Amino acid sequence: MDQPALPPILVGKAITTETSGLVHLLPRYGNRHGLVAGATGTGKTVTLMTLAEGFSRIGVPVFLADVKGDVAGLAVPGTMNDKIQQRIAEMGITDYRSEGSPTIFWDLYGKNGHPVRATVSEIGPTLLGRMLELNDTQEGVLEIVFKLADDNGWLLLDLKDLRALLSHVSDNRKEISTTYGLVSTQSIGAIQRALLQIEQQGGDAFFAEPALELADLMRTTIDGRGMISILAADQLILKPRLYSSFLLWLLSELFETLPEVGDLDKPKLVFVFDEAHLLFDDAPPALQQRIEQVVRLIRSKGVGVYFCSQFPDDVPDNILGQLGNRVQHALRAFTPRDQKAVKTAAETFVPNPALNVAQVISQLGTGEALVSMLMDKGVPMPVERTLIAPPRCRMGSITDAERAQVRAGSPVGAKYDRSIDRESASEMLAARHAAADPAQAPASARATAQADNGGIGQSIKDAVFGTSRRQGMVESMAKQTARTVGSQLGRQILRGIMGGIFGGKR
Repeated sequence: MDQPALPPILVGKAITTETSGLVHLLPRYGNRHGLVAGATGTGKTVTLMTLAEGFSRIGVPVFLADVKGDVAGLAVPGTMNDKIQQRIAEMGITDYRSEGSPTIFWDLYGKNGHPVRATVSEIGPTLLGRMLELNDTQEGVLEIVFKLADDNGWLLLDLKDLRALLSHVSDNRKEISTTYGLVSTQSIGAIQRALLQIEQQGGDAFFAEPALELADLMRTTIDGRGMISILAADQLILKPRLYSSFLLWLLSELFETLPEVGDLDKPKLVFVFDEAHLLFDDAPPALQQRIEQVVRLIRSKGVGVYFCSQFPDDVPDNILGQLGNRVQHALRAFTPRDQKAVKTAAETFVPNPALNVAQVISQLGTGEALVSMLMDKGVPMPVERTLIAPPRCRMGSITDAERAQVRAGSPVGAKYDRSIDRESASEMLAARHAAADPAQAPASARATAQADNGGIGQSIKDAVFGTSRRQGMVESMAKQTARTVGSQLGRQILRGIMGGIFGGKR
């Protein structure tokens, strides 16, 4: 028996001179990606909230960053006022009601949401080098460090592990340089200083366990609504390289982990990349080419990527051409930069004879936009001047008490709110040094070394199956296999992470 067609997502109402009617986003084309652009204060955030609510209602999980703190309003019902009442009447909406959406709050720093963590091993040398702003030589040394950890079975979970391994490499620099390539003390020192800086910025909380599992970003509720994951980014955005690198990591993980599914009746996940210009600022052509490849291919895995930025030309042309669903809010043509952006926006829409896009784009009021969505057979509709539908949630920030209430009812709080510290490279190296020179080793390292020398049966059991603090070989091999087997592209670099975006250096 055929499943009933999913209802389209209401975007707004066309008010072009010779056209009127509701404008929708068709769920089956939600994975064809999109762009929401416009000057500050023109309504981009409200448009994103309207789209997020719409996807959630049809069972599509959404991930988006809350750069200004007002996206959190998605979690609580809105309050009816005269402006909303007027907009509803103008659009002829009959089923509007105030309601919040099922929401999970996340925060890299663990303050305004559940902590988001990843292990050093998962991030990998290429992306970590980008986060630390290393040069090519320093990044090459970092790759040697990761290779050495792989060859010796030393788990790199947190920054403490990486520091211990850097010290080991420094102490054994000549031997390691002979086997793996030249390692200089200057490069090691530079990496250690960069680690200190990122620790002071709170990075030590991010590099830890339990690591974020993608399945927790793709949850649905019992009644079939998609969970909206909101990343608190008001502080994170102050560190643009860390912000963009983190979102790239998530996008790459999705690319590598999810199976090919082709075109579905709705996306499996919608991923919103706010402040998209940070992704491409100072990005070399090779990086842009990789990102273009991921955006093009991830569609077949059921993921829709929606970029949000002030200007449409913040997104490179090759990627802009792949964004099928467009919402362009007002641009003010005050400067040559603005005038160029207006021209770019006008040229990227399907023309409408009743609309002078270049002229109208600077005349749009708050809550209005030029909209072009994909219609049947994936054909983009002619651009329409559109009144954007109001979201049902609160259009603004929420209180600390409301945020705490949402977190208290979260389905993942028990899983992520408490960190764990398993035995990994730092403990393994300490035990190794203790075995070599017991008198100079701390008591904990001597105990570990003694355990390795005695109780052989239990030691073998712990090594294979793990303990409460230590990952066993079975678990380690299973995770490593799951992360690296997924895609041929991802296996081109030592770590699967960013395989779809960065080519990796050799």
